[in-house]
This record gives sequence, structure tokens and C-alpha cells, in this order.
Amino acid sequence: MNKTKFKGSAMLNPVPVVLISCKNKAGLQNVFTVGWIGTACTKPPMITVAIRKERLSYEYVKDTMEFVVNIPSKHLVKEVDFCGVRSGRSIDKIKACNFNMIPCDNISVDMIESCPITLECKVKSITELGTHDLFLAEILSSYVDDTLIDEKGKIHFEKANLITYAHGEYFEIKPNSLGSFGYSVMKKKTAKRKNSEKHKNKTSKHK
Repeated sequence: MNKTKFKGSAMLNPVPVVLISCKNKAGLQNVFTVGWIGTACTKPPMITVAIRKERLSYEYVKDTMEFVVNIPSKHLVKEVDFCGVRSGRSIDKIKACNFNMIPCDNISVDMIESCPITLECKVKSITELGTHDLFLAEILSSYVDDTLIDEKGKIHFEKANLITYAHGEYFEIKPNSLGSFGYSVMKKKTAKRKNSEKHKNKTSKHK
């Protein structure tokens, strides 16, 4: 396989794309799009978010040390793009996107009702890097749309129509799985049983 060498760059693709809502101490709210976000720790649940210093939301998040990660579905892709290219300094993006904002339980920032998955976050530390600062935050609570949870309590993220961002473009995540965690070392008997259960569940849903 031939490869072309580039200078060091942030070429990790694809990445999740989310809408982050935030509020300053004066009560002003804003929503902005973030692609550089990731899981940092399981216990306590922590995530990292990279934010440019010149963004209005950088000021808001730093002011209250709180924000909400709203994970959008593909029907919100236009709003996701809009909130990434327009500044809250010149336009009310919440009003422009017709977002219905709902209060959170643990922080002062509101969540976007139309996003199927929401994470309440409290900033623990800020690390200066360069063009971006890295915000490390603890997830205080998570909210998942009831339509994504089955009768056994399992969350079906594959039904949420989530999107990703890769090199300037948005892509939908296909619902078909390529495999489950550990399938490469799974015993044949176990794999056969799991496939049988999966087929049975699909069949029962179509009855």
C-alpha cells in the first residue's frame, strides 16, 4: 500500500459531532458545534472538549464551568452546520434554529429537546494547548430518549440516526453493526447463540 506523507496535523477522522449548549453568569445562552470531543474516563465519567479561545462559548463555559453535550440525529444536520459557522456574537442561534431548551437537573445550562442524547457536564480543569484549550469535564447525568431504550433497558444508539464529521463533511452512521466488542475472540457456540437471539428479536419486531 502506497502512502503520501503529510506534515503533522489533526487528521483523526471521523469524529463525533455534537451541539454544546452553555450559559454565562449573566444568564445568556449559546449553542455551538464541536467535533473535537472524546471520552476520557469511565469512573468518574469524564470527557474532553477542545475549544478555540476566540469563540463566544469559550467565554461562557469558562465563566460558569458548566456545559451540556447535545448529541444530534441526522435530521438536525443543517442546524449542526449552522451553529458551527455562525457566531453567537452576531446572532441568537437558539432562536434561529428554533431550539426548544429544557432545564437540566444538576447545572444551570439548558439542554436541546430535539437531541436524543444529552450529557450534563461540569468542568474540572482547563489545559492551555495552542489554538485550542482542552476542557476536562465530569458527566453528572445523562439523558436518553425513551424510544432508544428497549424493554430490557438496553440503549440502542444505532436507532438514533447519529452523525459524524470527517474532513469537512457530515456522514450518517449506518445502523448495521460490523461486529460487537470481543467478537473476534468469541467462541463459536457463543457467537451462534448471540446471532440466534439477534435474529429472534428482529423477527418478533416484524410480527
